[in-house]
Amino acid sequence: MSKTLVAYFSVSGVTRRIAEDLADLEQADLFEITPQIPYTPADLDWKDKQSRSSLEMQDLNCRPKMTDVVSDMAQYEKVFLGFPIWWEREPSIVDTFLDLHDFSGKKIIPFCTSGGSGIGETAKRLQELAGEKAVVKEGARLGGDVSEEDLKIWTQGLNI
Repeated sequence: MSKTLVAYFSVSGVTRRIAEDLADLEQADLFEITPQIPYTPADLDWKDKQSRSSLEMQDLNCRPKMTDVVSDMAQYEKVFLGFPIWWEREPSIVDTFLDLHDFSGKKIIPFCTSGGSGIGETAKRLQELAGEKAVVKEGARLGGDVSEEDLKIWTQGLNI
């Protein structure tokens, strides 16, 4: 079994494509973070202050339910964690994923996708959620058109 997991949340498919390429490159297992209630276009309307995503992101304690969990997280040493950046941080469903799993002794490498926002202070927040027994790396913002070669250069530069 693989000692590396690529877990990701994707709505538009951009993060999914990168996660799949990264899993192939790292010979890692792949896990999709899937909300019990899928997001609709209306839910994602960031201009609507009452849209589902707007309300979730205003509440740092919001934890949308997931359809599934990783059955044996203990087997993994490294976890690449992918997500789009929403309101300058990870979506609340990613917080749910972190709350539902034990990351003790694991290295978490976040990667985000965004039309323009960077990863910012997300690693610090992920560290708080994963706990002090996990190591969260700084991570990176990866563009939707990232090549396999660029992914390889990024992962080799991580020194983990």
